[in-house]
Amino acid sequence: MPPSLTDVVTPYCLATHTEISGVQSILREEGLLGARKRVAYLGLLDPSRGAAPGAGTESENRRFRVFIHDISGGAPVDVTVSVSSRKVISAVELDTAVTGELPVLEEEFEVVEALLATDGRWLKALAERDLDVSKVRVAPLSAGVFEYTEEKGRRILRGLAFVQEFPEDSAWAHPVDGLVAYVDVVNQEVTQVIDLGPVPVPAEHGNYTDPELTGPLRTSLKPISISQPEGPSFTVTGGNHLDWEKWSLDVGFDVREGVVLHNIAFQDGGRKRTIINRASIAEMVVPYGDPSPVRSWQNYFDTGEYLVGQYANSLELGCDCLGEITYLSPVISDAFGNPREIRNGICMHEEDWGILAKHSDLWSGINYTRRNRRLVISFFTTIGNYDYGFYWYLYLDGTIEFEAKATGVVFTSAFPEGGSDNISQLAPGLGAPFHQHLFSARLDMAIDGFTNRVEEEDVVRQAMGQGNERGNAFSRRRTLLARESEAVREADARAGRTWIISNPESRNRLGEPVGYKLHSHNQPTLLADPNSSIARRAAFATKDLWVTRFAEDERYPTGDFVNQHSGGAGLPAYIAQDRDIDGQDIVVWHTFGLTHFPRMEDWPIMPVDTVGFKLRPEGFFDRSPVLDVPPATGSTSVSGCRDDSGSGSHCHG
Repeated sequence: MPPSLTDVVTPYCLATHTEISGVQSILREEGLLGARKRVAYLGLLDPSRGAAPGAGTESENRRFRVFIHDISGGAPVDVTVSVSSRKVISAVELDTAVTGELPVLEEEFEVVEALLATDGRWLKALAERDLDVSKVRVAPLSAGVFEYTEEKGRRILRGLAFVQEFPEDSAWAHPVDGLVAYVDVVNQEVTQVIDLGPVPVPAEHGNYTDPELTGPLRTSLKPISISQPEGPSFTVTGGNHLDWEKWSLDVGFDVREGVVLHNIAFQDGGRKRTIINRASIAEMVVPYGDPSPVRSWQNYFDTGEYLVGQYANSLELGCDCLGEITYLSPVISDAFGNPREIRNGICMHEEDWGILAKHSDLWSGINYTRRNRRLVISFFTTIGNYDYGFYWYLYLDGTIEFEAKATGVVFTSAFPEGGSDNISQLAPGLGAPFHQHLFSARLDMAIDGFTNRVEEEDVVRQAMGQGNERGNAFSRRRTLLARESEAVREADARAGRTWIISNPESRNRLGEPVGYKLHSHNQPTLLADPNSSIARRAAFATKDLWVTRFAEDERYPTGDFVNQHSGGAGLPAYIAQDRDIDGQDIVVWHTFGLTHFPRMEDWPIMPVDTVGFKLRPEGFFDRSPVLDVPPATGSTSVSGCRDDSGSGSHCHG
């Protein structure tokens, strides 16, 4: 069994059982936690800027932020607690009509279905469809903010229905269309039932493990064995500090963001050089594009409203992770403030990644091949019907990459008889609305320190003429983004647009600022109308890049409280300050995502789709950082690769 690391010591930016129990105790002593109170969020705050691991009292002051929800209707409270000094630092009551609601609680899922099961309007609608309420499941969905003024300051979830014929049946195959309910989960009241009339419920099942659909399972797949007989090339110390090749970092976990990487640095000769202070996926939104009154409100902030970290899977060797695996088991809080361990929630391993560098030189006779590998740090989470993998990759050449993997079951509807411009048909009568999966990466940059800047780079076509008589020339243009107002940018694939984060006070041997270049996948940003509710609430998703001056309280692109917030918080508020970002302590926010027109091949379970971004060194190193990588040996290939000269074997991949 691969090792699961425990909190023998207090790890940097990773909470322990003892600390969470300590927070719970302090809150109870102060009367902030009791029978009618719930913990909607509990997370370890980062040390103040400059407090590195082991740096002294500041890094040892372990502070937690807690959102406390009162299920009886009292005002929620935003609390900061120091477990080091055992005291409440601050406790702020919130007016949810202004701030928005706290994240959705898991216990509220059951409230929606239970209330509807006794509501006369709901039962009447089901009866008109000849549906047995005992077989109807209700998806508890975040409400958003629309024209319902009576919902202001009330904690609302909306419910869409699906038929589940037996416990193992995939209810997503049987959507009950033309029907939606709005529920106040605090006052235990169904505020509206909207029934547009019966629509045939798709009958064909979608049970993806049923032999009727799978047919005989393949017998042609031969085993793949990944072996590292000497163990992995990385070491883990202090509970969560990771050293791999020339990389070093601290692996953290937050119940809202999931995996968070801290203190990412690269050993360059005798110097440990910082690159990113903190990297996370700070928000994720899934806006749907069906204008039907039943579903036109559908958009879910899986990070801010549902907290992706709390639904992280316990990963299984051979299924989720393959090879020589090391796990971390992060500890989070449940709704009552009790510590809860997510066993094997974070997976860390190495992967061979094909060719790193290769050249067969006709003049020197040298045949040179080096294999690449990468370090993988990942977790998987399940949010309702979808499952998401969050994968951070570090490469031997100094490249940093993030990849999101989307799989699971698409959200379904009935497919209209006359067709639709906004819905795909997956099976007879079964539809899936078009939608997007949009992520926001928060990159607290530290390229050789905190004096950083961002330039936008575009390719430039040069016209044929004097100095370019044959018309073959092209060049590039770099534009400095000097203020926050200038640094709200869109990707442009035709211009090959990238962004370079550099340190003007740190120079390479050619006298140029050292830097990293951000490469976007150039996929569409938010497709909803700019005047829509979702465009106001998910403003971050309307642009590919935002750059802000670092501020400790500016942690989320949508602001602190996303649920039922009308918009304007987060990045729009941050950049309104229009701070100087040239040679300053900056944060780069990058929007990326998938636009999903569901295919028949996505049903009844969706093969993984991926999207992400890369950060590659751009003048950060004085020469290739992989010259010291040795040739492959018999331990990594059948016969190894002949080193540097002669006409020996070639390894490809």
